[in-house]
Amino acid sequence: MNKIKSRMTAWGFVTPAVITLALLLLYPFFYGIYISFFKTNLVNKWTFVGLKNYVNVLTDEDFLNSMKITVIFTVGVVAGHFLFGFLFALMLNRDIKGKTIFRAILLLPWLFPEVVVANLWRWIFSPTLGFLNSALVSAGILDESISWLGSPKLALPVLIFICVWKGYPLVMIQLLAGLQTVSSDIIEAARIDGATNWQVFWNVTIPSMKSTVSVTLILDVVWWFKHVTMIWLLTQGGPNGATNTISIDIYKRAFEFFNFGPSSALAVIVFAICIVISILQRRMLRDE
Repeated sequence: MNKIKSRMTAWGFVTPAVITLALLLLYPFFYGIYISFFKTNLVNKWTFVGLKNYVNVLTDEDFLNSMKITVIFTVGVVAGHFLFGFLFALMLNRDIKGKTIFRAILLLPWLFPEVVVANLWRWIFSPTLGFLNSALVSAGILDESISWLGSPKLALPVLIFICVWKGYPLVMIQLLAGLQTVSSDIIEAARIDGATNWQVFWNVTIPSMKSTVSVTLILDVVWWFKHVTMIWLLTQGGPNGATNTISIDIYKRAFEFFNFGPSSALAVIVFAICIVISILQRRMLRDE
């Protein structure tokens, strides 16, 4: 009787969380899959089209272009996160004065809301009132102001730079946590055997934190592959589609052109791609 009572108590605690997750995650997820098989306005028009939405999306030239931009954006942002994240994590892992202050300063970009960050950088890169153009023209580096976010050639690199600045602190903290789990005894033994600093880092430190790197890489790639907020606030996919990533394409199809069926099909495809990315990265960075 006590065993049954304890089980009922446990289920009583768990059930509200399960119901909440089902309503907030599972229902929208399966409803999105359901919509992807219809041509619909979500009100009174429901025409079953089967896999036609998927075929049209996958053969659409805009999809291929958006996917190309998404891959470039994701690789650039994630590479920047790991470059600066590792450098700052290594610095903070050393015994230096003012480490706590440096850590607080380096975390600031992640603590600011994305709306604040986007508006800040839009002002900095503004062609008329921007600080950057004013400083470069005053220094004689530029002859005239540049529309950084309005140029099809410059918009994507500038967007990648801003997203690297916004997101590196989270990667830094995760890598720092991994560095602090590496045994100092192993590092000391390697130094006694004559290993250089680079050899210690590459052959001892990196393998010891392989699981941390794996999880951080998967989370960062999936997050920025489907990212919307910063891109929409800064460029809305422009100019001329230069920053029109796959997530922005999904949003526009649904809420600007009201093509909810193709938009849902594209969202399902993106979900499948994220699952494949996670599986491949886990296999490549598997702990041996």
